[in-house]
Amino acid sequence: MSERIWGNGFSCEWYQLVTAMARLPTFLLISRDISCSPGRVYRRGELMQWTNAVDRHLMELIEDGTLKKLQQGLYYYPKQSTFGQVPPDEKELVRSFLKAKDFLLTSPNAYNSLGVGTTQLYNKRIVYNHKRHGIFQLGNKFFDFKIVPHYPKKVTPEYLLVDLAGNMESLAEDPVELTTRLFSLMEKIDKNTLMKLFNYYGNAKARKLYQDFLRRSEN
Repeated sequence: MSERIWGNGFSCEWYQLVTAMARLPTFLLISRDISCSPGRVYRRGELMQWTNAVDRHLMELIEDGTLKKLQQGLYYYPKQSTFGQVPPDEKELVRSFLKAKDFLLTSPNAYNSLGVGTTQLYNKRIVYNHKRHGIFQLGNKFFDFKIVPHYPKKVTPEYLLVDLAGNMESLAEDPVELTTRLFSLMEKIDKNTLMKLFNYYGNAKARKLYQDFLRRSEN
């Protein structure tokens, strides 16, 4: 059985999960002897190919603790630690929800690394993507999905500067003082680089702030 499945190129974690769903007597041996990688988040549709009674099997797996239901149609295969179950990774949650790897996960807390006076901590996660828009609860966390045309593959200080310029009104800090500090930071960046950053990543508010910066620089 294991040779046939592994021969088709299925991953170790898939093998362990599918074996559990099929309720094969070798499941305990496999989970003990094979070094697998729990922590995946699955959509119901991903599991339908393995069974024609997916809802019944999902209910059984939830009852015995193999899977944890995060929300309708979204299930977590828990990773264990010495302190118990590890919460699902946020990127893994978003990947499964979007059914895509193309997104940027960030938070207003990242602005604090720029050194422009932001110090507040926010229980907020922002997902820039090309597919979904709105606030969604995934597990016990809320994510604000925003459709934007461009974003980098990972968060950089330069991108945070532009992102902050476009979302300043959503922060607790005084926008006037924050703008002054942001302008001081922008003065340290090459003008051509700054122009390309704001033109490519900036929303309407960010571009307006950039124009204000240019006018102030000319005076």
